[in-house]
Amino acid sequence: MGKPQARDEVLVTGAGGFIGSHLTASLADLGLRVRALVRYNGRADTGHLRFLTPAQQARVQVILGNVEDPGCVDAAVAGCRTVFHLAALIGIPYSYVAPRSYVTTNILGTQHVLDAARRHGVHRVVHTSTSEVYGTARYVPIDEEHPLQGQSPYSATKIAADKLAESYHLSFGLPVVTVRPFNTFGPRQSARAVIPSIIVQLLGDAQVLRLGSLEPRRDFTYVEDTVAGFVAAATADAAVGCTVNLGSGASISIGDLAARLVAMVRPGVPVESAEERVRPDRSEVMHLECHAGRARELLGWAPRVGLDEGLARTVSFLREHPAAVAGGGYTV
Repeated sequence: MGKPQARDEVLVTGAGGFIGSHLTASLADLGLRVRALVRYNGRADTGHLRFLTPAQQARVQVILGNVEDPGCVDAAVAGCRTVFHLAALIGIPYSYVAPRSYVTTNILGTQHVLDAARRHGVHRVVHTSTSEVYGTARYVPIDEEHPLQGQSPYSATKIAADKLAESYHLSFGLPVVTVRPFNTFGPRQSARAVIPSIIVQLLGDAQVLRLGSLEPRRDFTYVEDTVAGFVAAATADAAVGCTVNLGSGASISIGDLAARLVAMVRPGVPVESAEERVRPDRSEVMHLECHAGRARELLGWAPRVGLDEGLARTVSFLREHPAAVAGGGYTV
């Protein structure tokens, strides 16, 4: 993308989703013209793009379509200098039920984006991975050389998509950077994720906070920081061809996270592990903790918002917008 110019046009796939909507807003604030690809639905619903300010919306062209359609993707990419590819099926539990849907969206959809970017001479593709591709950590903190393991159909399709992106760089010289966020959280995230699930229960009338496994440890990064990593990946030439972790470098157990939120929102509420919320034993990823040295070195990136501050901002948002957590299976 180089230094942002007002005439630059960029594409964000999955723009109506949690991270995608924040990224779209940030790019608009930089003065860029943004094409926002949002999965078509009969309601013409643009997802979380409804939270953009009028000034941001004025710089955004919403395209209703689907990354599974190569013609749709080709038209969206044509004329864009930079493509941020976030579109994916992301709900891990649903991937056990309908794995082929994940193959179609996450793998073939990524191929369509890469093919279009190659055909139209895009200057940079920022491809979105996930820390779930590492599986349960064999060592911590997890760097980019850690082995990959598909512990769910979702993570397996993301591994395949990452490798496609890598192959298009090595085989065709496509300028791709793969960013691998650990557990991003913040306003607009759906209740399928653990932090909004906890907050929604605490803001409601639940007498017991019901969660899945309390032992897994996660590395949480506030969405504002994750978005800054995406933008940096689009401008750092040294990162082309690389995979870059984005994370805080610290982990917390789900049980301790729940206790922290209980103390913040509604002290005294008991926490229990509900069997129906627990992932299959062999599929549960027990420990994710990021080594972000490459992000510091190549992108000049480091998180700025601490966990407590990010949680407080998220609680405040959900007090004002309780309906914003509905859905969450798609970001295409």
